[in-house]
Amino acid sequence: MTAAVEQVAGRSLWQDAQHRLRRNRAAVIALMLIIGITALSIVGPWAAPHPYDTLNYDFIAIAPNLAHGFFLGTDAVGRDLFVRILYGVRISLMVALAATTVSLTIGIVYGAVAGYVGGRLDEAMMRVVDVLYSLPFMFFVIILMVVFGRNIILMFLALGAVEWLTMARIVRGQAMSLKNREFIEAAIAAGARTPTIIRRHIIPNLLGPVVVYVTLTIPQVILVESFLSFLGLGVQEPLTSLGVLISEGADEMETAPWMLIFPAATLAVLLFSFNFLGDGVRDALDPKDR
Repeated sequence: MTAAVEQVAGRSLWQDAQHRLRRNRAAVIALMLIIGITALSIVGPWAAPHPYDTLNYDFIAIAPNLAHGFFLGTDAVGRDLFVRILYGVRISLMVALAATTVSLTIGIVYGAVAGYVGGRLDEAMMRVVDVLYSLPFMFFVIILMVVFGRNIILMFLALGAVEWLTMARIVRGQAMSLKNREFIEAAIAAGARTPTIIRRHIIPNLLGPVVVYVTLTIPQVILVESFLSFLGLGVQEPLTSLGVLISEGADEMETAPWMLIFPAATLAVLLFSFNFLGDGVRDALDPKDR
């Protein structure tokens, strides 16, 4: 009994969070699904019998056919739907991760500076956030895509440039609560400058909320990218994304329902998996449950 207590007492914050996350079955299953789908999207196209952009005019809009290697059927021009879904997952995840990275970089730095420095600088910086919050999010992204053209790199920047606002507010609140802690006062007394304190003391202690935010932002960005692609503002042919595939499937829903069912199911599994994982990480890092 004593050994068990000592083992728990000696566990670090992140070790305790990892232990609690492993006990959450829904989060573990969600993580396994995300890893499995991601790995399949990377390796699967190499092992598939048909390239993603090859037109098979003899097999236009056929249902799943294992005999000819079309595991999920073909689309309206005879392309292998299975391989295109894998490419769609790859593109959607890449857009989501890149846009989330951009939003985190901007949001963490912006929020940490505003929260720690405070005063008039904080007031001015947060008024900028309030003004940007008042702009219609989707309309702003669509305007960027229309003005500068359909470019996947621009999509990274456009989504990341509007997703950082919530992160900035979260980080600001955490920074304001941290700046009066003893270790910050000790760093100030030791002569540490403000940029050093923000970089070495404030930001590292914000990793908990940041990790939770990442797991919840990625599915949101995937959904936004799918919506933009559904509107025709996403990736261009011959590349594809889940939104493009769903848009194409919606046009052929009555004659070829598998073109809509399989991409939509893949998107739903990804979104639910990230949300369950995010809930699990949030619960694992919640100090109230310790």
